[in-house]
Amino acid sequence: MLAAYPRHSVLEIKKKANMIRRLAINMAKNAGSKGAHIGPGLSIVEIVATLYFGVMNHNPENPRWPERDRFILSKGHGVLGFYPALALAGYFDVEELEKFDTDDSHLAGHPCKDIELGIEASTGSLGHGLSMGVGLALSARIDKLNFNVYVLTGDGECNEGAIWEAAMLANQKNLGNLVVIVDHNKMQADGLSNKIIDMRPLADKWSSFGWMVKEVDGHDCAQLLEVLHERHRTKSRPLCIIAHTIKGKGVSFFENDNIWHHNRNFTSEQAAMALAELEREAETIERL
Repeated sequence: MLAAYPRHSVLEIKKKANMIRRLAINMAKNAGSKGAHIGPGLSIVEIVATLYFGVMNHNPENPRWPERDRFILSKGHGVLGFYPALALAGYFDVEELEKFDTDDSHLAGHPCKDIELGIEASTGSLGHGLSMGVGLALSARIDKLNFNVYVLTGDGECNEGAIWEAAMLANQKNLGNLVVIVDHNKMQADGLSNKIIDMRPLADKWSSFGWMVKEVDGHDCAQLLEVLHERHRTKSRPLCIIAHTIKGKGVSFFENDNIWHHNRNFTSEQAAMALAELEREAETIERL
């Protein structure tokens, strides 16, 4: 049974998720001919919003706080759903998002480590983020610090052998302060994930590696809050959350259309249509 979280908490996270999506659309529009990974960025929005505005212990005024929770975006191409959350959380001015992936910006097309900006790791080579997360979780134990590590991966990324090496070590070291969230949108760069390398049954694979496994609707903030807060109460083993998501979530003509995995032809007209749809969703959220 889901815990009865205060109604305002869930609504506030939903509002933040909508704001993240609107900022992401502007980032994608400004990227121009470089293009942007729209689909992979929009599928993770509720996950990232729930972590930063409902779960994680972090302090943008003291980004190097030793006991801060760590977040690693292992699927580094999903930055459209990550950088806006950092800005809204206070790590840098929202205006910085307008410089996304330009020569004078710290916000590259894949994350580059910058603790002051809230970016804990450089990622983009798929499969490496979980290994870094294992190292951070181990360091907490060695240094006797009380923080959690959250690693967000893609389901296509789970094709990488490094994921499973890290999974084995995390179980062997009994890293109860480690959570991996799989963005299970069923697609990757070249098509449907089950057509590239079929990872089904995905939950059974993680379970067989000794992890606790939970499955949730990755766009349901209440479900995400419940399973992530449960982690704070029970830390016996590493936890894998399989979050069922929709690639391109939030804009109807993006959803489940893999042409938007990385697109260099995002027009101003399309951006206006997407923003109008998201503004209507914002109005709906306000009425809840």
